[in-house]
Amino acid sequence: MKTYSIAIIAGDGIGPAVIAAAWEVLQGVAKGSGFILNGTMLPWSCAYYQENGAMMPADGIETLRGFDAILLGAVGWPAQVPDAVSLHGLLLPIRRAFDQYANIRPHRLLPGVQGPLKTERFDILCIRENTEGEYAGAGGRIHQGTPHEVAVETAVFTRRGVERILRFGFEQARARRGRLASVTKSNAQKYSMVFWDDITRHLAGEYPDVVVTSYHVDAMAARMVTAPESLDVVVASNLFGDILTDLGAAIQGGLGLAASANINPDRTAPSMFEPVHGSAPDIAHLGIANPIAAIWSSAMMLAHLGETAAADRIMMALAATTMRNIGTVPGKDRTEAVTAAVLSALS
Repeated sequence: MKTYSIAIIAGDGIGPAVIAAAWEVLQGVAKGSGFILNGTMLPWSCAYYQENGAMMPADGIETLRGFDAILLGAVGWPAQVPDAVSLHGLLLPIRRAFDQYANIRPHRLLPGVQGPLKTERFDILCIRENTEGEYAGAGGRIHQGTPHEVAVETAVFTRRGVERILRFGFEQARARRGRLASVTKSNAQKYSMVFWDDITRHLAGEYPDVVVTSYHVDAMAARMVTAPESLDVVVASNLFGDILTDLGAAIQGGLGLAASANINPDRTAPSMFEPVHGSAPDIAHLGIANPIAAIWSSAMMLAHLGETAAADRIMMALAATTMRNIGTVPGKDRTEAVTAAVLSALS
């Protein structure tokens, strides 16, 4: 029987609650699917930082390298640890070390979910470049605290990085409905974003079966609200993709329903799967965190591992749950009630 080793980083805030729910569902689906999931809990979090002065141990990356996949709950507790410290101490190093350059975020309404838009007919796959761009971390500050203080943040775009994320986007579009939207701001950013547009046009010749449209990021934000049904695959840089996918989460019913995957397409290292919602300190320990995003992310993990039938079972169970109006309204249902409903739908 196939066995998969999963690193579990529950993290901060609502992370432990939603990951516990996702793991329960994963174990439930594994029982009848002919594979075993072995999970190893890793206590890396802001609490770990307060005790150890680091978000993870010095050999954390090497520890993770031996797993088949990583399941992450949430990172961040700004009242105790600045977000820039927690993000750059755990999440971003993992993405870069394992070359998880494709961040995948699906945006569609689950059955029974009422989104804020008039239309319910959209199915958007957002693909965000995940290892360079605006989040490369190149820059610095000098003369801090003085009237002459200067802060410089340099976005880094490489031909290799841009080409591979666009090519990944083209392949996803080819496998879906054959439409790719490439997002930049090339009218204002005349070097990096014109560079991105040039590579998009160059690659388009290799994919004559894919219809390619380039959008400025502001126009794309408007289109996601006014005509989301016109979109199929959307590919964007690190920053633009980050912002647009929160908009995507909003139109699909909220952050509690938004899943994501940090993928190493070459499979040379483990990929990481996480809900989009973050640690949500304001509702931590209230027992009302929606586990659907974490459960959806776990289904994406199974699909990546090749267990597509089990992944489909989870998605069908989620659909059956939301059809009963469970987990569809923020704060309405308790975490354990949503989890129980999904488990019941699995059986």
